[in-house]
Amino acid sequence: MTITKADIVERIYEKVGFSKKEAAEIVDSIFEVVKKSLEAGNKIKISGFGTFNIHDKSARRGRNPQTGETITIRGRRVLGFKASPILKNSMNREG
Repeated sequence: MTITKADIVERIYEKVGFSKKEAAEIVDSIFEVVKKSLEAGNKIKISGFGTFNIHDKSARRGRNPQTGETITIRGRRVLGFKASPILKNSMNREG
């Protein structure tokens, strides 16, 4: 099952009692803060959930599998996530 942003809005609407419009604005605001922080290269730590961070990958040599030609793969930024021990434990409970 995949949970969408609309599902998150719906759950906030049901649990907290905000209107759907207010819940959508809250979710959008949170995602915007996370996005802007990551774009700026900041680490985001959500207690009990995990840490998001950005890694810079250097340029490297690669090979085109169709032609065998050596190419240079550009460096880029990659998003990483490390789950907190609390989240790991809740995912691995037996029951």
